Amino acid sequence: MNDWLVRHQELWQPAPFMEPEPAWCERYPELAHWLDTLTLDACEAFEENLTAFAVEAARFVPGLADYGPLVELPELSPPDSGARSALPELQAVDMPGRKRLQAGAFAAAVLPLEQPVLDWCCGKGHLARTLAARGAARVRGFEWNDELVQDGNRLARHYGDPVQLHHQDVMADSLNWPAGVHGVALHACGDLHRQLLKRGAAAGTPRLSFSPCCYHLTAQEPYQPLAQGSRNHAPALRPGRNTLRLAVQETVTAPARVREQTARVTAWRLGFDALQRHLRAADSYLPVPSHPPSLNNGDFEGFCRWAAGKKQLDLPDNLDWQHWLTRGEQRALQVQRHELLRHLFRRPLELWMVLDYAVFLEEQGYRVRLGRFCARELTPRNLLVDAVRVE
Repeated sequence: MNDWLVRHQELWQPAPFMEPEPAWCERYPELAHWLDTLTLDACEAFEENLTAFAVEAARFVPGLADYGPLVELPELSPPDSGARSALPELQAVDMPGRKRLQAGAFAAAVLPLEQPVLDWCCGKGHLARTLAARGAARVRGFEWNDELVQDGNRLARHYGDPVQLHHQDVMADSLNWPAGVHGVALHACGDLHRQLLKRGAAAGTPRLSFSPCCYHLTAQEPYQPLAQGSRNHAPALRPGRNTLRLAVQETVTAPARVREQTARVTAWRLGFDALQRHLRAADSYLPVPSHPPSLNNGDFEGFCRWAAGKKQLDLPDNLDWQHWLTRGEQRALQVQRHELLRHLFRRPLELWMVLDYAVFLEEQGYRVRLGRFCARELTPRNLLVDAVRVE
């Protein structure tokens, strides 16, 4: 995985939003030309079937044919396990439906539960209460937000769950790791889930099961792998925080209204990008901050005047707004085509991270399972590492 990513990094490291003509277009002109022929519908279809896209793109970059085998993983729980193992809806207070099913699928994948459970970064204890209902004799949770802790404990008392949440900063050096627990985490972010690995392994805890998320949320720049074997491997991949964002860019399909609004604002931003490059006579990206939601109900000119004000850029009086909006719409399609190629590397980059975690745990004396605990439609962050100590 490391070597494949290194070998093709010129295809996935440039951000299409910032670089209209990345260097790979010159190296692989036939690939660039083919991408330019794809319609919006074709791009959307390939987004839903990246394996098919890899087969087509491999005509121009043969190494991309390895994509399918690289990302293939076993299912760790049955397809309907989320619904069967989830809390009943009447008990799933303050738990969105998708989160309820995610917790159920996670629980099904880690059964049977043979030790007391520690829910790491537990929030209100949704996973903790789900695991308690699936046979965990005792569950405690660590969470830094005291309001969530109080709410979660009230829910546990109300429903008679053997769950106790504790106000705890999991990054604190003073944290005392409980003896003999099964540490779990569902979508703890970045350094938070890495802390679970390191603290749990150092304590010799019997089992660790976690689904990671937000790999880019780290204090390290560039990111350094955990495993000794990964750090010693050459050539070494050393992604920065912005690069790691690629691993978590995939989202479940948004409602049509949200997709339309996102497409419109994307065209506005790219139209302004073309305009600012022209006005500054500088072919470089100019970052623009997040805009206030009220601008979504306006028009392209209003957005550009707001953005220009933020960047202290003077706008001439005789601008042809339709011309620059058309440029933005053209760039938006180009960006979608180039992003399609970049998206081919989302899952491999995520797996590079998670495989490093698995190797680290094996180095610490664990037997590790890695696979999917639920369908992509439930959450794209559906990887589960399940590690049992064997020495």
